[in-house]
Amino acid sequence: MGEPNLFSAAAEERLRQRSPLAARLRPRTLDEVSGQEHLTARGRPLRRLVEADALSSVILWGPPGTGKTTLAEIIASTTQREFERLSAVTSGVKDIREVIERANNRIGQYGKSTLVFIDEIHRFSTTQQDALLHAVESGLITIIGATTENPSFSVNPALRSRSTVFRLNPVPEESLVELMRRGLEAEGKTAGESVLALIAKRCTGDARQALTALEVACAIADGAEVDAVAAAAALDTSVQRLNRDAHYDIASPFIKSMRAGDVDSALHWFARMVEGGEDPRFIARRIVIFASEDVGMADPTALPVAVAAASAVEMVGFPEAVHNLAHAVVHMSLAPKSRAVTSAVWAAITDVREGRTGEVPPIGADTTSFRPVGHDGFRYYGDAND
Repeated sequence: MGEPNLFSAAAEERLRQRSPLAARLRPRTLDEVSGQEHLTARGRPLRRLVEADALSSVILWGPPGTGKTTLAEIIASTTQREFERLSAVTSGVKDIREVIERANNRIGQYGKSTLVFIDEIHRFSTTQQDALLHAVESGLITIIGATTENPSFSVNPALRSRSTVFRLNPVPEESLVELMRRGLEAEGKTAGESVLALIAKRCTGDARQALTALEVACAIADGAEVDAVAAAAALDTSVQRLNRDAHYDIASPFIKSMRAGDVDSALHWFARMVEGGEDPRFIARRIVIFASEDVGMADPTALPVAVAAASAVEMVGFPEAVHNLAHAVVHMSLAPKSRAVTSAVWAAITDVREGRTGEVPPIGADTTSFRPVGHDGFRYYGDAND
């Protein structure tokens, strides 16, 4: 019986040594978790629940690389409950029912509760989430759901209402730097503070991405020291993706920058969307809308430029069409602004919705003086609306 255990331990050790740096440095206790002190510090609610093994169903919501799976792993190592895992990417309703059946047998035979970790719970369909609902409601299972998407939109309201949502924050740059120092020690390398600061800044709160970039930089560095050239090359291999919240969080300042005429800021937010993998057609649509909504007749050439850029996206494709979209971004930012068209059309729509209408004039009638009965006169478009 001893030999299989020895072989198994040796195999696990070899696998650990070959694992990515982020996996090798994964925290094993709450004290080792970086950047989430509002949840993991002594006396904080999540820590108290974990230490007391009294966790009710929770949803861990935060950007990638902030420690959602790590927290689940720590809970798995401390709970007295049976711990099961489901991945929304690979698990179907059949898998969910099997987990529930095992939990039912376990509580009946041994009186032991079941804790189920569901990675990327936002990817579960409504049917899959509904399959969990009765088991959660009855207390048969307790879930830990991990999601990068706002649970208000991505998790079944009934399931969400039975769970506590804990928000994980992007890991601060100083915490990323400290984490990378440990990574350098594990890799047997050194690096200057400016190099670590560069990686931390570019990885915007994602600990996993920072450690992955550091690992690549260590692999391509000449000698024992990781320099800025190796770090920059490693960062060029990583792609920052936008989740649903970031999609709108970035689009909003993009529009506001063009509206304020701040070309540099508009191009910055545009670049953030491009590098984040945003659909270029979405960017093009926003520019086309902006051309009429915010520029309007103050620059009648704005709309043709925006439409031409949108056509170029379809015709040329990315990455070449980035120049066409940037052209349109600069044009919209520098163009004079007028919301007269927008104000006028919505004033007209409001009139119609509020019943200020009249008979359609007969064919050939002079419509220049036509007013619906009881209306005090139209003035939708003019100097007052500029």
